[in-house]
Amino acid sequence: MIPLGEFRNLGTEQSSQYRVLKPWWDVFSEYLCVAMLMIGVFGCTLQLTQDKIACLPSPFTSPTPEVIDCSHIRTYGENETWEHKPMSPIVREVVGRKNNLDIHQYVFVNHYCYERFVHWYAKYFPYLVVIHTMVFMVASSFWFKFPGTSSKIELFVTILGKCFDSPWTTRALSEVSEERGEEKLVSWRRNTMSKDSTDRRAEEEETVGLLRSSSVKSNQEKKIPEPQSAASVLDKKEGEQAKALFEKVKKFRTHVEEADLLYIMYVQQTSIKVFKFVLIIIYTAALVPNIEIVVRCLVPPELTGFDIYCCNHNKAHLFSKLAYCYICFVGVYGLLCIYTLYWLFHRPLKEYSFEQVRLETGINDIPDVKNDFAFLLHLVDQYDALYSKRFAVFLSEVSESRLHQLNLNYEWTAKKLRTRLSKNANDRLELHLLMLPGLPDTIFEIPEVQSLKLEQVKNVTISASVAKFESLQELSLIYCPAKLQLPALNHLKENLKVLCVAFESVEEVPLWMYSLHGLEELHLNGPLTNEVSRGATLDSFRELKALRVLTLRSNLTKIPPSVADVATQLQRLCIHNEGSKLQAFSSLKKLTNLVSLELVGCGLERIPSAVFSLNNLQELDLKENKLTTVEEILSLQHCRRLVTLRLWHNKITYIPDHISKLHTLETLDISWNKLRKLPSRLFYCTKLRHLDVSHNQITTLPPEVGILQGLQVFSAAFNSLEMLPEELFSCKRLKMLALGNNCLSYLSSRVANLAQLVRLEIKGNRLESLPVEIVDCVLLTLNGLIVEDNLLDLLPSDVRSRLSNGKQQ
Repeated sequence: MIPLGEFRNLGTEQSSQYRVLKPWWDVFSEYLCVAMLMIGVFGCTLQLTQDKIACLPSPFTSPTPEVIDCSHIRTYGENETWEHKPMSPIVREVVGRKNNLDIHQYVFVNHYCYERFVHWYAKYFPYLVVIHTMVFMVASSFWFKFPGTSSKIELFVTILGKCFDSPWTTRALSEVSEERGEEKLVSWRRNTMSKDSTDRRAEEEETVGLLRSSSVKSNQEKKIPEPQSAASVLDKKEGEQAKALFEKVKKFRTHVEEADLLYIMYVQQTSIKVFKFVLIIIYTAALVPNIEIVVRCLVPPELTGFDIYCCNHNKAHLFSKLAYCYICFVGVYGLLCIYTLYWLFHRPLKEYSFEQVRLETGINDIPDVKNDFAFLLHLVDQYDALYSKRFAVFLSEVSESRLHQLNLNYEWTAKKLRTRLSKNANDRLELHLLMLPGLPDTIFEIPEVQSLKLEQVKNVTISASVAKFESLQELSLIYCPAKLQLPALNHLKENLKVLCVAFESVEEVPLWMYSLHGLEELHLNGPLTNEVSRGATLDSFRELKALRVLTLRSNLTKIPPSVADVATQLQRLCIHNEGSKLQAFSSLKKLTNLVSLELVGCGLERIPSAVFSLNNLQELDLKENKLTTVEEILSLQHCRRLVTLRLWHNKITYIPDHISKLHTLETLDISWNKLRKLPSRLFYCTKLRHLDVSHNQITTLPPEVGILQGLQVFSAAFNSLEMLPEELFSCKRLKMLALGNNCLSYLSSRVANLAQLVRLEIKGNRLESLPVEIVDCVLLTLNGLIVEDNLLDLLPSDVRSRLSNGKQQ
């Protein structure tokens, strides 16, 4: 058998678990149900343990038994008879019958009369009370057991309890309280400061600015201050538990806000209780008078000799009092149910606003909720509003970001971050952080960092601690929107030299970027074109007084007007347009001090005429455009300082002869085009040191190539060359000669004239052997000789040995 204590413990545990979802009327209703249940149990106990009825034969009889009233039997004298009253019914005294019945006859009559003549309500009243009470109790707790609602309720109560007891809740609320106190202090100081003191006013503005940057209201990712008391200490394990709670709250909110099943279920069970209350009141009030103390009973006279018995219902008086008491309890219970319905329909329970909580806590980003989530919180408020206040901490992104910050500090220690230090392309010591949920404060414990690269890092706020980076010169924000506190901005204004920003929309471009007056290089990668006006949407660069290099990787239709703000000091402009056609170049004419210009992937079909007015231009790169001819190349002679021209990755079919007018040219890259031959006049650019004609369709090289006595790098790989002019080997300053993947069948022994050659690429040709004179290229080693292994094997052993020794040297 199951002990009763198990049932008691089960009920206690359930009541304790769901107490937060039971408003005062539900709790009061439970007490009423207990009282009604006690009435029913007490009545059932009396019904089962005591005699139900006691009957005695009536000394009178009548053809119409209903005229005999057992509760008002009159006695008549010997001379007084009923016949004297003709209007009275015929009632006569029973004579000549046995009246000393035995006990068995009385027992039989008692049972017979109880079953046949006692009203059913008087017999089953205690059982009805128990049944009705059980129905009330089941209806009150049905939504705790229904499969569609019990899981949500159980999960909510579990999460609510953990959120209430979480150390993070206490810490978050205490920190907000401290910050609100600081804000009041700053406000008081501001009001007491003298208005005519310029220095003190500036100090006030700086203090207020810092506060606004670090407060919960304006900066969701503020650095968490060190705890001042043991009560606010949060260890790593507690931080992870709080982090898990944030995830649970998010998932639970997504799940329960989709429907209003809990609300509907609660309304339905309350409506059922109201209907049950009305039904009980109506039929109970009508049937209570049927609980009679004296009951008249008709028994066949052949059984006992008497046909009318007057019976006494032993518990009728008590049952009548219990019934009226029960009606009172049910009435109060019903009024509570009606009030519950009024509460359900009078208030908007499908919406819950945290406005008051936001005012009290200062955490302004707590979202309002709806549907079942809102209904649960309304119920919780009826128990204790403090639960909702503490639970709201886990709905706030501010609070979550602060917790993430704390967990980040635990996970990314300074020692671990130091392992990510490396030299970047600019030879700066760089710290690269990728796809972190936030910026750990521990990075400021590595003061030697010169370059900070943040890639896809969420919720970044650069705090005043960035001042510890005394050597920081370069900052890269790759798809990583970042906020700056005022002291941090002041530090970066003076120290930051290079800023790289990659973004997905122009709104993500940091506004503080435009005030970095010490910035020398700015690299922007992202969409800068407005879909409506098709114009660039960059703000003014007027404050960037030191800007020298500007790189734009976007899909521009014209050069941004803001570039003109730095026209006088800009030296290098790089536009990578991803194939979109760049049409307007009027702004270029203003860049009078421009030294280097890159127009990559801009859909150019001709060299822009605005380029020819750049008198100080030294380097021009027109990679990946749609150039088919460069007839206007003659106009580049106006760029008297031009030393580098890159026309690679285009569709150029020929080079005009007047390219020879570019007397200052030192580097020419026309690789990856469709050239079939090179003009002999090309080689009258006598200052050429670097010439790249690879990846074309060239079949022969003009003998005028020997004119380039200063040539150091020459690449003609991936063409269709069948032979090389002997004059090529008179370019004695060649250090790198790339002739791979052609159709050469012979390499002249004059290659020995190239005494400064350190790299020779001839792999992918039709060579059958290598000249042994190659060994006279004293700087050439096996490492710099790119050729098939079988050709190396054909060389004499002493030649291979000298090449190998050269490699070792």
